[in-house]
Amino acid sequence: MIGKEITVEKLVEIVTREVLLALAEQEHTQTHGEFCHEECAEGICVHTCFDNVGHVVNVGAERLTSTLGGIPQDPSVAKLIDHTLLKPDATADQIAQLCFEARKYEFASVCINPSYVKLCADLLKGTDVKVCTVIGFPLGATAPDVKAFETQTALNDGATEIDMVINIGALKAKDLELVLRDIQGVVNTAHAANALTKVIIETSLLTDEEKVTACLLSKEAGADFVKTSTGFAGGGATVEDVALMRRVVGESMGVKASGGVHDFSEAQSMVEAGATRIGASAGVKIVQGELDAKGGAQKAAPAANKGY
Repeated sequence: MIGKEITVEKLVEIVTREVLLALAEQEHTQTHGEFCHEECAEGICVHTCFDNVGHVVNVGAERLTSTLGGIPQDPSVAKLIDHTLLKPDATADQIAQLCFEARKYEFASVCINPSYVKLCADLLKGTDVKVCTVIGFPLGATAPDVKAFETQTALNDGATEIDMVINIGALKAKDLELVLRDIQGVVNTAHAANALTKVIIETSLLTDEEKVTACLLSKEAGADFVKTSTGFAGGGATVEDVALMRRVVGESMGVKASGGVHDFSEAQSMVEAGATRIGASAGVKIVQGELDAKGGAQKAAPAANKGY
C-alpha cells in the first residue's frame, strides 16, 4: 500500500488522492470493462484508468525509477518556427504582416489569437504555412468543456494547429484527473479534424516533478507536442526545461520551446536540447541569424583549408 507521503531527494508529494482511489478501485476497474495505462519518465510514473468509452476514471502519479528519451535531428530553423503574435493589442494589419513574413520565409506556422484565425486562413491559403491558435490562453483556468468548444470554433475558422494551456492550478493541487480530462477534451476535438495539438505546461510556474507529470499526462492524452510557456507568466523557455521535457516524452512527441527565444543562437540551443518547434515573435531575426552564420562559415572555409 502506498502511503500518503513519500520522501525522496527533491521530491514534492506526488502521490495524490487519485492514486489512492485508483488502488482502492483496482478490482472494480478490472471487472467493469475499464482499462488502465502507465507512462513513466524521469523516475515518475503516471497511471491512468479509462472506462470503455474512453472517459477518464482515475489518474495518479508516483516516483519510481529513471528513464531517458532521445533527441531528434533538426531541419532548417525556418521550418521549426511558429511565427507568433499574441499581443492583446495586435491589429489586423500587423497580423497581415505576420502572414506575409511567414509566406516569405516558409515558417512552420503563424501562431495568433483565435479572433484572427479566419484572416490568417485566408491569407495563407495555398501555402504550406499552418494556422496555429491558442486555447484557454494565457491562464489555462477555463473549464474543460469551454476549451473543447473554443477548439472546435477555431477549427471551424480554419486553424490546423492548437496550442492549449493546461489547468495549472489543478496540476499543482494534484487534481490530475481534471488535468488529463482538460487536455484530452482538446486533443480529441482537434484530432477529429486532423489538427495538431500542443500542450502548454507553463514551466516557469512548475517544479521539476510537476513538469514531468504534466508531460506524461499530455502524452497519455495523445497530444502531439508539449510546449514550455505562454510567454505571459514571467518566464519562458530554458535549455534545461526543454531537455527535461524531451527526456520525458522520448521521440514519440514534439517539444516546443516558446517564450524568450530572441535570436538564432538561442534557437539553436533549444534545438540542440531537443526542441522540434520554436515559438517566437522574432522569427525573421532568427532566420537572418542562421543565414549570417552559414554565410560566415562559407567565407571562412576556403581560408581554413589553404595549404592543406
